[in-house]
Amino acid sequence: MAATASMEDYLECIYQLIEEKGYARVSDIADTLEVHPSSVTKMVQKLDKSEYLVYEKYRGLVLTAKGNKIGKRLVYRHELLEEFLHMIGVDDTYIYRDVEGIEHHLSWDAIDRIGDLVQYFNEDKSRLETLQEHHKTTE
Repeated sequence: MAATASMEDYLECIYQLIEEKGYARVSDIADTLEVHPSSVTKMVQKLDKSEYLVYEKYRGLVLTAKGNKIGKRLVYRHELLEEFLHMIGVDDTYIYRDVEGIEHHLSWDAIDRIGDLVQYFNEDKSRLETLQEHHKTTE
């Protein structure tokens, strides 16, 4: 089963919590995603059934290799899109909301091309400066 946008949000959150704290509890996930713990439990059970993680009630959860791989990729996608939007001059106050709005609607091919573009600008800072100067002249 392919992960839905909601499943991706949970996998991304779980992956980040495990990276930061070494574990991810239902309460931590609920706090981070601003949802009820009962919603987290339902989704965690769904993710368990889809083999993205192993969940034992009252014992915690562990990402499977499949879940870990996808979680890592989802975090990369999120960070890449934040960097890209910052690079092209999107106001910082909008970046997180914009990334949340678009990340599930782009193909991985589009993400790869955005990655190429970010790399292109990072390889030669004068390219980025030229883009930023162009942005200033078109405001």
